[in-house]
Amino acid sequence: MSVLFFCVGAAKCGTSWLHRQLADHPDCHFRAIKELHYFNALEAGKLPRELAKHREYQKAMLQRFGAGGERPNDEQAARMRDRADWMDVLEVGGDLSAYRRYLETGAGDARVVGEMTPAYALLPETRLAEMARISDDVRFLYVMRDPVERLWSHIRMIAARRDPKGEVRAKRCARIFDRVIAGDEPQIARRSDYATAIARLISAVPSGKVLFDVFENMIDGNGLARLCQFLGIANVTPNRVPVHAGQALEMSAVQRHAAAAFLAPQYDAAARALGGRPDAWAMKG
Repeated sequence: MSVLFFCVGAAKCGTSWLHRQLADHPDCHFRAIKELHYFNALEAGKLPRELAKHREYQKAMLQRFGAGGERPNDEQAARMRDRADWMDVLEVGGDLSAYRRYLETGAGDARVVGEMTPAYALLPETRLAEMARISDDVRFLYVMRDPVERLWSHIRMIAARRDPKGEVRAKRCARIFDRVIAGDEPQIARRSDYATAIARLISAVPSGKVLFDVFENMIDGNGLARLCQFLGIANVTPNRVPVHAGQALEMSAVQRHAAAAFLAPQYDAAARALGGRPDAWAMKG
């Protein structure tokens, strides 16, 4: 019986990098689409919208490779095949057995199957508890990052999305930052709320089935080794090449001080879950 693994957050904490490490692991099987958003769509009653989104993605890819004679590379071809299978799951609605079959298809003798959708950290306890029951052995990872660094990375990502040219500009980042601190960017603030996510996971997931760790430890190898032990798979050496690092822009000293004060409860909650503040965070916050 395979371990069913959920990486449920947090956003902008290296989950794309971690997906690459585990997808390449001989004991793991992950489909080509990293974030399925199945349970948050199920919670919100938006599975039809997810299906429509994937249909548009698939249509665009088929048009791209059907019209110009360009051939997809191996990664693109795998994503198209997996998306076709995933649309079949979405078409039947909230069938958890179909969801599990999708994850397990092609797994062979793999010890671990699963997916990584950071947005699952925002789910209520009832939905997290349901996820914990859909297989005999379900394990969760909540990976964190220095709260100030995570927040600033998230702000830069949002700033790029809102910029007509997709650029990260200091003035736009500053406006978004000020709005977060003032409580006017609730979606960004929610993704920063380690304390609530940790409490929900502890309440919803059986003891011993959830691991809390930090990206800074994952990438240096110690955290990745703990995760491999937690999943019962062979340890591997991390590939330190970043994924989706984003455009660089430094915070000002004033912004860093304000962010550290705003996020003080998150440093405290993470330290309680981890048994102490990570060394990589020691001089921050």
